[in-house]
Amino acid sequence: MFKKSLILSTALFVALASVAEAQDRYGNRPPVVVSPDLTAPWVMQLGVQAAPGVYRKRQPQAVAPQRRTATRNMRVREPMRQLPGVFARPQAQPVAMVRPQKPAARQIDPQFLPQTVAYDTNEKTGTIVIDTNNRFLYLVTGKGEARRYGVGVGKPGFEWAGSHKITRKAEWPTWRPPSEMIAREAAKGHYLPASMEGGPANPLGARAMYLGSTLYRIHGTNAPWSIGYAVSSGCIRMRNEDVVDLYERVPVGTKVVVI
Repeated sequence: MFKKSLILSTALFVALASVAEAQDRYGNRPPVVVSPDLTAPWVMQLGVQAAPGVYRKRQPQAVAPQRRTATRNMRVREPMRQLPGVFARPQAQPVAMVRPQKPAARQIDPQFLPQTVAYDTNEKTGTIVIDTNNRFLYLVTGKGEARRYGVGVGKPGFEWAGSHKITRKAEWPTWRPPSEMIAREAAKGHYLPASMEGGPANPLGARAMYLGSTLYRIHGTNAPWSIGYAVSSGCIRMRNEDVVDLYERVPVGTKVVVI
């Protein structure tokens, strides 16, 4: 009986001691405090309660920029370069900095510049011979020589050959396209004027020499890069400086042979 009472007393003592220890451990636990500022970190405090705003994020203070003097040992940071790849983005350039690209002007072949060449022909001195296949105009000067110029000739379907005389000469001539040309160009969507006064924009250029009673002429051009090509509607075109030179060398009545 005594032994049983001792066991019960011991168990009761242990239970009371456990309760006391639990009360001592958890009874005085400080409350959890969460910062009222939602922009600050959520901090669980197990010690003394912190005042509101302790964890408020500090606002950065404006600092006046300091001028740095470049020195010999200072390393210059290079701009980051983006490697080409699937996600690579092209570098944009401000519109104001983009310069329009002008089309490259076609340079005339030096062989088409005026020059004196050996030329064997039965034509008399002063005769003009036009070789449409090779795009050359020869002014026979005699003694087996001729002054040669580069020319533009009729495009496919507009070639012709024959012999005529210069019947009229004109400086900065007015261009009056024939009705056939106007209709032909209108079918392509190009509408030509009934006439155009002489000037730098005029297709006949600075000078014109009319051949017989035909619609063909030896004339200048507003497209000097076309010299050496078959591009005209049958007329023989020259650079403006070249047609002026030829114009001063030949009179009305000069024989012109087109081959």
